[in-house]
Amino acid sequence: MRPIVRDFVAAVARELPLGEPIVEFGAFQVPGQEEIADLRPLFPGLEYVGVDMRPGRGVDRLLDLHDIALPDGYAAVALCLETLEHVERPQRAVEEICRVLRPGGWAAFSSTMCFPIHEHPGDYWRFTPGGLRSLLRPFPNVWVGWAGRDDFPHTVIGLGFKGPAPDLSGLLRWYQPWRRRPDVAGVRRWERWANAWLPPALWQTAVRVAARRRRPAG
Repeated sequence: MRPIVRDFVAAVARELPLGEPIVEFGAFQVPGQEEIADLRPLFPGLEYVGVDMRPGRGVDRLLDLHDIALPDGYAAVALCLETLEHVERPQRAVEEICRVLRPGGWAAFSSTMCFPIHEHPGDYWRFTPGGLRSLLRPFPNVWVGWAGRDDFPHTVIGLGFKGPAPDLSGLLRWYQPWRRRPDVAGVRRWERWANAWLPPALWQTAVRVAARRRRPAG
């Protein structure tokens, strides 16, 4: 879980209609990320179910995203954050999430596009905004956004609505400044990798080039 993604969850919790239960798919809190990865405080007073394929902190039920053992229409809200890249068959996973979502409910998704391989326990995919939009086809209404450069975003987010989309004006006002934010956590991971494997002069040149490209126009 990255701070920029937690801020996305806080925004949808604030701006979109809520119901219960809220089901988080991929709820395992990686050691060292427990505080930032715990999303339950963003939904106070609502039933919250953490689902993952392996036991651990944040996990209430062990379920397989390829074949979710929950009835149709079980969840009012579904969260699938920083998880689709770790699923071998992401199209099947999204179909299953849509199935267990009740009519009128919504699901929030996030994934990384520019990020090192991170095995939790496997790492298979990177999605462009168009790729995520394609994955969300099972939903009648979809919204997709991203953060970073328009031609090379670091983070891709999406909402799938199992019915008409609600008023998104508040969320879109939040989104405009958010989408210009750098992925500080991702940059730090790249720095650690580069410092270990690249000659210092080459790494410093890459940092200067990246900084110029991230600088807003005008």
